[in-house]
This record gives sequence, structure tokens and C-alpha cells, in this order.
Amino acid sequence: MVMYTVDVYSGSDDYIIRDPHAQGVIVKATQGTGYVNPKCNYQWDLAGQLGKKRGLYHYAGGGNPISEAQYFINNIKNYVGQGMLIIDWEGYQNSAWGNTNWVRQFVDEVHRLTGVWPVIYVQESALGQVANCAKDCAVWVAKYASMNWNSWTVPNMNVSSGAFGSIAGWQYTGGDMDRSIWYLDASAWDKFTKPWTKPQIEAPKPTLAPSQNDVKYDSWTDELGVKWYKEDGKFTVTVDEGIVLRWGATTKSAKIGVLPKGSVVKYDAFCHSGGYVWIRQPRGNGQFGYLPTGESVNGKRTSTWGKFE
Repeated sequence: MVMYTVDVYSGSDDYIIRDPHAQGVIVKATQGTGYVNPKCNYQWDLAGQLGKKRGLYHYAGGGNPISEAQYFINNIKNYVGQGMLIIDWEGYQNSAWGNTNWVRQFVDEVHRLTGVWPVIYVQESALGQVANCAKDCAVWVAKYASMNWNSWTVPNMNVSSGAFGSIAGWQYTGGDMDRSIWYLDASAWDKFTKPWTKPQIEAPKPTLAPSQNDVKYDSWTDELGVKWYKEDGKFTVTVDEGIVLRWGATTKSAKIGVLPKGSVVKYDAFCHSGGYVWIRQPRGNGQFGYLPTGESVNGKRTSTWGKFE
């Protein structure tokens, strides 16, 4: 089982919390020893009203780690036991970045105060800075295919777990919103909210969709529940106004560009989704573009905006 989440801060719009793909919402609570997210309670309550799993994170400011842990818990003490606790360890506005003992001291103090071991959020390249927490804490790793990967489709790429052995979560987009996949179910999520011994995390599969180079796969269902069919071919745009190529197979996905009449797209798969027939264009580095090629009703093509070969 896997879960999908978004994480939000004071500048996040409500639509991110309401996104139906997100089963969980992680809210920024505090930073350093002088900042509390003014929308924390509101965002927490909204996520709860929508029936989503919840978490709270503290953004490390790089001051005294014991003081920051106490500040975090003092401000969210009424929520302890109801949501996952997380320490956000990154370089921006963090004067202790590079200190390999800071997070260790922070998680120890949170554990002393609550009995809960926080999850550690960190970019893949900095896993070594928090390696001494691996015996007690789970890790949530940030690694993006690109800042333009504005889609719920999970990139096909490897993510290191460093000393942790496995990752609990992977934040794989950071453009239009922060999307993450978690290798646990709702029950396991709840275990992170209370005093616990580090549980066994389900190891992520090397590839979340079947390899398109493996002939034994004719079709598969992606993380959004859309069934894709393997097909190698070419599509030539024939409509005068052109067609928008996107980073995801939805009309809300970010635009890559407009393909004018006469453009030829090589594709490796197609699907029927959202009233359209989509094709998938391999773009290198494990990325794909997605192009609507015509209208679809009940899984049948009803119009086409180009020529298939």
C-alpha cells in the first residue's frame, strides 16, 4: 500500500489541501524559536474536515536544537498523538546546515517530551547529515525529476535511503505543489503519531509502473487509477490551432508547449482519461510529455485531432 500527501505553509492556497489525490496533508507549524504559521490551526482543521491524515512539521532555523524542539512541541502540544511529527532539515534560512548532530539533538528532545520519534525530511544529497538518527527515526526524502514535474504521476527514478535502509516517504514534486508518495498505509501512518519503535517500512518498488521495454506488459494502471496501454507509434497534429503538450495526462497539468499543425510525436502508450485519448511521449531522463489526441466517450475515441501511424 502507498499513500499520497501534500505539504503546506502560510502561503499555500486551500485548493492544495482539497486536492482529491492527496490522502494526507502535512502542515508547517513552526520555524526556529520565533515563528508560528498563522494558518496552522485553520489548515490542520480543514484537512481533518476532509478526512485526511495529518502531520505537522518544524522548519529548522539552526539555533539551539533543544530550544527549537521545545518551541515546536509547546505550540502543537494539543495535536500530539493526532498527527505525524516531522523535522524539516534543509539549508535555506538554517544557520546550522551541515551540522551532523543538530537533528539528533532535536529528535531526542521531541522524544523526551512526547515519546514520539519525529520523521526527518531531508534532500537526498544531505542524508549523511542525519545518518546518526537512522536507528530511531524514519526518513522522508526530497528528490525531483525537475521543478516542472507538476503531476501526480510518480517519476521513474531511484531514490537513496542512505543509512536508513528504506524511505518512509518521497517528495517528488516541488513546483506548483509539494507532492509526496509514502510507502505505508493509513494504519501505519497512525503509528507514527504515537510513541513507537521504528516500524518496518515497505520497500519501494524500483519502478512504479511496468517497464515499457518489457514485452510481457501490455497494459497497466497508474497511481491515479488510469489504465494505460502499451503502443509504439507516431501521431501527427492536423488541427490548425495545434495541441497543448503537458507534463501530466490532465488538462490541469502544466504546459510544456503548444505543438503546431504538422508536428510529429513519437509515443509509447495511450489511455482514455477525462474525456480525451492521451498519448505518452518519452522525453529522456525518465520524463514524459502527455498529449490529448481527440475526444473519448466511455473508453471509445469519438474524434481525432491528428493522424496515427
